[in-house]
Amino acid sequence: MELQDFLQHVGRGSVIQAGSDEHAFMHRAAQEALHVVAELNSGYRTPEEVRALLTRLTGQTLEESVTLFPPFYCEFGKNLTLGAGVFVNMGCRFQDAGGITIGDGTLIGHGSTIVTLNHAVDPARRADMTPAPVTIGRRVWLGASVTVVPGVTIGDGAIVGAGAVVTRDVPADTIVAGVPARPVRTTGFDASSV
Repeated sequence: MELQDFLQHVGRGSVIQAGSDEHAFMHRAAQEALHVVAELNSGYRTPEEVRALLTRLTGQTLEESVTLFPPFYCEFGKNLTLGAGVFVNMGCRFQDAGGITIGDGTLIGHGSTIVTLNHAVDPARRADMTPAPVTIGRRVWLGASVTVVPGVTIGDGAIVGAGAVVTRDVPADTIVAGVPARPVRTTGFDASSV
């Protein structure tokens, strides 16, 4: 199995069955990602070195405006897209096998977790995983220690309060907070005009 085959499989939302070719590919890819992440987190890295390691992790050339403060944890890497001007603070955890897209100018607060795989409810199939991508729009701000679960879309300009668990889509230009995250109010701004 090749990367493109795996990405097409998860892009369709197809189950990754325990013991399948897709499952084995994901585990092999994880070893490569964990190697890169270990390098990233093993000491001080200049912004240029961080971007070079993120390029190896994602397989994509990143804009110079992308900033990430280690430590950073990621189990796959090749299904992670970071837009221009994205800032990821310390201690974030991205499970991107199911697909994570983060739009231009978005800020991810320290200790945030983004998850893209659900396990089966049936205990006999618990090791099976269903991918569901997370899409975070442009100029979004996730506060510290936010958790975003599989399949969620966060609209442009939204703000997610610290400690929130985002289980549903968040409309553009909306502030949400709490567990589970619920709308608090609109931001009063239109991110699409920026």
